[in-house]
Amino acid sequence: MFTGIIEDVGMVKSISDSKISISTKLNDIKIGDSIAVNGVCLTAAIVGGEGFSADYSPQTDRLTNLTFLRAQSFVNLESALTLSKKLGGHIVTGHVDAMAKIESVKKLDRFYAMRFYIDETKYLVDKGSIAIDGISLTIANISGNIFEVFIIPQTYENTILKYRKVGDLVNIETDVLAKYVEKFIVKENADAKVYKALKENGFL
Repeated sequence: MFTGIIEDVGMVKSISDSKISISTKLNDIKIGDSIAVNGVCLTAAIVGGEGFSADYSPQTDRLTNLTFLRAQSFVNLESALTLSKKLGGHIVTGHVDAMAKIESVKKLDRFYAMRFYIDETKYLVDKGSIAIDGISLTIANISGNIFEVFIIPQTYENTILKYRKVGDLVNIETDVLAKYVEKFIVKENADAKVYKALKENGFL
C-alpha cells in the first residue's frame, strides 16, 4: 500500500525481459520490499549499487507504461506505507487500472493544468482522488472522457510530470473506495434510492 507522495525520481539503468534495474536515492531498501514505480507495485529482488532490480509480469508490461521505459528513463518512486509514515496523499494500492493519454499541459500563474483522455470513466469522481504515474492528485473537472487536474509547482518539479508531453501515456489508478462502493452497494442489490443518491452525487 502507498500514499501517492513521490519520494524520489529514479533513473532506469536497464530494462529487458520483464526485469528492470533502477538507480535511486531511496535508502534502506531491502530484498522483498514493495516499491511503486510510476504507480506500479514492484518487489525489490536485488538491492545494491545505489539502486534495486525487480521483475514484472507480461500483464504489467502490456497494461502499464513500463513497456515504454528505456535505459535513462526517469520514473516516480515511492516506498511502501508503514505505520510510522504519514498518509499525506490517499490510499494507493499500486495496481494500475488503465493508461490515459495527455491531451494538454498548460502553465498557469501558480499551477499547471493537465488534461487527460481515458477510455473508462466510471470510477472517476469530480473532486475525487486519482493516482497518475503514482502521484496522488485531485480531479478538478470531468467532461466526457476528459479529466483535468491542477498541479502545484512542488509536485510538478519533483516528479516526472515535468518531463511529460502531450501524447504521452500515464498510469492511472482510480480511488479504491469507488470500487468498494460498486462492489458492496451496487452489485449486492442495494436499495434503489441509495444507488440513485450515490449516482446523483458523483460517486458512481
